[in-house]
Amino acid sequence: MTKKIVLAGGCFWGLEDLIRSQPGVVNTEVGYTGGHTQNPTYENHDGHAEAVQIEYDTEKTSYKNLLDFFFQIHNPTTLNQQGNDIGTSYRSAIFYGNDEEKKEAEKFIEIVNSSKRWSGPVVTTLEPLVKFYKAEEYHQDYLQKNKGGYTCHAIYFDSYL
Repeated sequence: MTKKIVLAGGCFWGLEDLIRSQPGVVNTEVGYTGGHTQNPTYENHDGHAEAVQIEYDTEKTSYKNLLDFFFQIHNPTTLNQQGNDIGTSYRSAIFYGNDEEKKEAEKFIEIVNSSKRWSGPVVTTLEPLVKFYKAEEYHQDYLQKNKGGYTCHAIYFDSYL
């Protein structure tokens, strides 16, 4: 069985590039979510975060495992910023589909804060997933198509689990 999770943590290119390699990840798409603009585009996505929709095989990985990796590859303590990318488009956010996902995300944020790995508290927002808008085709698989392209993402820590 497959499920989906939508995460935002800076430029969607870098997130997608690292997440796609995780065991159990079946597919990734980059796009926009969390704003009010209908049919957002790269040039007009006011209020939306750049996000990655991840389809995963529940027999090979879990929501919790994906959250664990998410918190390893971006700085969840910088408000509306990852590296040189600044603004609400680059916020750290988990877009939950139901109360169970929200509760699991809350618990995981507690784990990250308790770890004291970051110098400040987690500012990752928990937002209900209303609609995910797929980004333009040239953004999909961007770092695979453009070797050496810009990314502010890296693996900062080992697992929190």
